[in-house]
Amino acid sequence: MAYRISYDDKLPNSATNRRPEDASRMETFDTEQEALIRARELIEDGDCYAVAICDDSGEVLGGIRLQLKLGLAAE
Repeated sequence: MAYRISYDDKLPNSATNRRPEDASRMETFDTEQEALIRARELIEDGDCYAVAICDDSGEVLGGIRLQLKLGLAAE
């Protein structure tokens, strides 16, 4: 099963509340563990404003659920 990480690395334009077109990124991993490791890196670096993991079935893990799965404290 493939796991995809989607993340935004730029803030929305405050005037229009739209993200720049090149803000969304996606990476694919073969295992959940690889995806979780990468998600943790993105969150700890602090350069991303939204991080979510999605599996082939469409189940999305993001926000507080993702932080708990990674063992991070909810802020």
